[in-house]
Amino acid sequence: MILFLYKAIMTAALPLIELILLLRVKKNKEDFSRLNERRGISLTPRPDGKLIWLHASSVGESMAALSLINWLLETEKEGKVLVTTGTLTSAKLMAERLPDRACHQFTPIDRPKFVKRFLKHWKPNLMLVMESEFWPIQIEAAKQFGIRIIAVNARLSQNSFSRWRIASFLSPIIFQSLDLVLATNKQQGDRFVRLGAKNVIVSGNLKRSAPRLVVDLKIAQNLSEQIANRPVWVAASTHIGEDVPIMEVTRRLLGKFPNLLTIIVPRHPNRGKNIAKLASKNDLKVKCRSQEKEISAETQLYIADTFGEMGLFFQLSDIVFVAGSLVPVGGHNPIEPAHFDCAIIFGNLMSKNQEVADEMLANNAAIKVNNKLELFGTLKSLLTDPTETNRLAKNAQEYVKNGHEVLDVVSKKITTVTNI
Repeated sequence: MILFLYKAIMTAALPLIELILLLRVKKNKEDFSRLNERRGISLTPRPDGKLIWLHASSVGESMAALSLINWLLETEKEGKVLVTTGTLTSAKLMAERLPDRACHQFTPIDRPKFVKRFLKHWKPNLMLVMESEFWPIQIEAAKQFGIRIIAVNARLSQNSFSRWRIASFLSPIIFQSLDLVLATNKQQGDRFVRLGAKNVIVSGNLKRSAPRLVVDLKIAQNLSEQIANRPVWVAASTHIGEDVPIMEVTRRLLGKFPNLLTIIVPRHPNRGKNIAKLASKNDLKVKCRSQEKEISAETQLYIADTFGEMGLFFQLSDIVFVAGSLVPVGGHNPIEPAHFDCAIIFGNLMSKNQEVADEMLANNAAIKVNNKLELFGTLKSLLTDPTETNRLAKNAQEYVKNGHEVLDVVSKKITTVTNI
């Protein structure tokens, strides 16, 4: 009855859904030319042969899935992979990073007509759901189409778990429909069991097996020459509310390290101009990469407001602050800079990557700070002590070194259920 009511609401809400889509286009959160994909309509024909549908939410989940996608295509020589996500940034990244025989579509909104239209067109043989992207109509429709569903890197934040517990009239419909749940750790596995999942296995966190970000070595060399021998640190994937504290920390650090260079890489590059204005108000000499401005000896803050170059700035820095963790965003993936011989710092709001954060802290592979004051103190210490910076970086590299073991476990369990 509850699912029936939800479906009725989503069916009747079509005018509101269309209005929201148009508003998101205006805010540069949707691609107008591809809005039909959100309605379950695709201009891309379904490829012949077996098709595996992998659904992720955004950048972090889809990046974590790349190693799995490569394994799937290596295993299924004639198979194809369809990746669906819900954000423009993830769509751009997938366009750059997906291998041959894999394609991207925007996920259909969880409305009966849209979802059924999508499934009738693509007819996937298997559905892989990354992390916590569980949509009631999508899951129910997949089961009706006879599609096996596996939750990969399955995890639920404490808030999500609590909400599903409250929605106990709906959660069994979702979680009992899953043929296999591959949880990131025992605590996460227990959560899925308590929500009704029947086949739960702890496989480890697949984000550890994510490949190293791509770096254009010619561009890296050019920027390295511009920076010269200056001390440099990167604030990676910043959100609104983090830029000003980072600038305040930078101003304090400049008192001790006059030739320091801070690099801010905003999560959404279109914020670059606004960040530059904030920097000028904070009396910092700033350059924006999107304006093709070179880093000079006077540059104190460099805003890397371009797309798909995060690995480039990890390559250039010995110290990285993983942002989205001083504001309630949930923190970004600290695995990515760990591949680049960086000392890693993050804030205390790491709910989206909590398991990785906890493991890295336990292995002395990262430092957690609770506020801008602690961030200043930690950066001051690391910039003063290269030996400690190097120790943290080596521990982080050691942590990610055996990430392929998680992929091995995940792939074997998928094979057991699906006979791939």
